[in-house]
Amino acid sequence: AGYKRYTTSQIEALVPKTQEFVDAVKAGNVDQAKALFPVSRTYWERIEPVAESFGDIDPKIDGREDDERDAGVAFTGFHRLEKDLWVDGLQADSGQIADQLMVDIKDLKSRVITVELTPVQLANGAKELLDEVATGKITGEEDRYSHTDLWDFKANVEGSQAAVAALRPVIDEKDQTLGPVLDERFAAVDTLLENYRAGDGFKSYTELTQDDIKKMTDAVDALGEPVSQVAGVVSS
Repeated sequence: AGYKRYTTSQIEALVPKTQEFVDAVKAGNVDQAKALFPVSRTYWERIEPVAESFGDIDPKIDGREDDERDAGVAFTGFHRLEKDLWVDGLQADSGQIADQLMVDIKDLKSRVITVELTPVQLANGAKELLDEVATGKITGEEDRYSHTDLWDFKANVEGSQAAVAALRPVIDEKDQTLGPVLDERFAAVDTLLENYRAGDGFKSYTELTQDDIKKMTDAVDALGEPVSQVAGVVSS
């Protein structure tokens, strides 16, 4: 129930914030659209495991160009608009792509209301979010045109933390040593990310050194280890 409240709060923010982004794209206001891109994605990235549980909707909203080509699916959603804004310039169909993104986000909202996750699914979702960071964000390939990866990184970690927090009473009851380790590792990642703040957001990923990326990789790996134990603990 606690996690359901969290996902509902995120989707309630995702819909209007994506609408602002879509409106900016359709108005040809490139600077405003660029500013809104990582903000709207924050709410999406926090609840991505829930979206992925529906299967068909995640590729439409968040598919990368090479993913789509490999699967023979049209390249749509956030990353298509990201490429238009940062690389190609707005295209004749950018407005249409933006409208479709909004349709898909509203579709997601209608489905999230019905979703019922088991504790083990919740635990696995927490781990999946960290895997997303490790495989897509740390490599810089997710937001390859805008380099706003650190926003997504932060949102994935927050989503993972929310899932773990919802399970915390069970974790503490069954394994009193795991909770403090989780707290410490989440805090370490948060502290590290704060070093890369810029204004209300984060530095461009291109500004990070290999040493920075190594520190992040180590911190996420260190966090992933206790998070991977959560499913076993809650199902025992």
